[in-house]
Amino acid sequence: MNAETPQHAQGAHEAHDPAGPLSHLTVLDFTQFLAGPYATQVLADLGATVIKLESSKGDMTRGVAPHFVGPNSAYFWSLNRGKKSIVIDLKDDRGKDLCLRLVERTDILVENFRPGVMDRLGLGYETLRERNPGLVYCAISGFGQTGPMRERPAYDAIVQAMSGTMSLTGEPDRPPVIIGPPVGDIVAGLYGMIGALAAVGERDRTGHGRYVDVAMFDSQLATLSYHAVYHLVSGIVPVAQGRRHVSLPTYRSYTCADGADVFVTANTEGMWGLLCDVLGLSELKTDPRFVVNADRLEHKEELWALLEERFMTRPAHEWATALMEAGVPASVINTLDRAFAEPQADARDMVVPVVDSLGNRTRTVANPIKLSDHEAAEHTVPQLGEHSAEVLRSVLDMSAEQIEPLIEAGVVSEASASEPEDEG
Repeated sequence: MNAETPQHAQGAHEAHDPAGPLSHLTVLDFTQFLAGPYATQVLADLGATVIKLESSKGDMTRGVAPHFVGPNSAYFWSLNRGKKSIVIDLKDDRGKDLCLRLVERTDILVENFRPGVMDRLGLGYETLRERNPGLVYCAISGFGQTGPMRERPAYDAIVQAMSGTMSLTGEPDRPPVIIGPPVGDIVAGLYGMIGALAAVGERDRTGHGRYVDVAMFDSQLATLSYHAVYHLVSGIVPVAQGRRHVSLPTYRSYTCADGADVFVTANTEGMWGLLCDVLGLSELKTDPRFVVNADRLEHKEELWALLEERFMTRPAHEWATALMEAGVPASVINTLDRAFAEPQADARDMVVPVVDSLGNRTRTVANPIKLSDHEAAEHTVPQLGEHSAEVLRSVLDMSAEQIEPLIEAGVVSEASASEPEDEG
């Protein structure tokens, strides 16, 4: 235990489960694409048993081009580590019965279909909570379970556009652009898991589960943070932020002598003074136009012209190093190869190995939650139906004699080692 470990954690080693803090939870995962699978991967990383229930065609992302590791796409590998795959034909009454029996042993069910799909399958919340009153049912959808757009599909770019997020991205005098990472999906997945785990905490006290309704659109509105409140208070519609901050003129990027860019966040008066000293512009600290942040904001264009000229005199990495050593947060704007080459990424184990049952191996981005007395094990990515028989045995206590007829009838399917079809 290092010196930074919180005092309340001292002496608690014996209470820690090496499998993770959620190893007592079973999750039934009906999700596909990104928001839902991301959410359930977080739970799997934290130790939950996540049973990914798929149709015979499997999650559509198994076949997303252009990159594959064995029979599954790199896209699928990025979202499904640590899960168990079971294939059940829900159109067959025997398959539906198996699903209902799994629900009885489930703590959290996660789905990201359009509203009404699970009801049509006979697996809606009202039906399932009769089988399991303690079930936490988490539905992640584009627009939620209520409202005039509830049945419309949505993807990441749609909610970025509709929420106003895209209007804040890019340069003010150019067309809006999408944020590169799929923030609409990722944020909704995280909100879904916050809601689900909150409901589990309540269930553990009361014995009653809850329905958790999370919309990608709502989640993206929530991420607007102070931009939204600035608008609601002032009525002013903000424009694309470009390389700057609406309130802090020294929170900005600058192009340097080597053509690379450095981002500087001199957010306090102290940091402003240090920035001036590092740049060799100490006289700006007493210039009436720039003394305090309000002055600098009023004269931001004049300030930027002076700073841009000075940043063009040295390479970006030299400025970033000098500023950080002086106590001013700064960084070269990395490409992804440089980001993952950062010593900090290595020290934090932010790239983890993942394998599959066929011996294929790659690396994925790790869960950023670091837990004391817990080392993340090497995870596997499941083949379609790889764990069908195992789940029926371990969760439903079924024998081989009970399982084999279901497999022969196609009610349950097992893994196939086939390569993906050529989409080109």
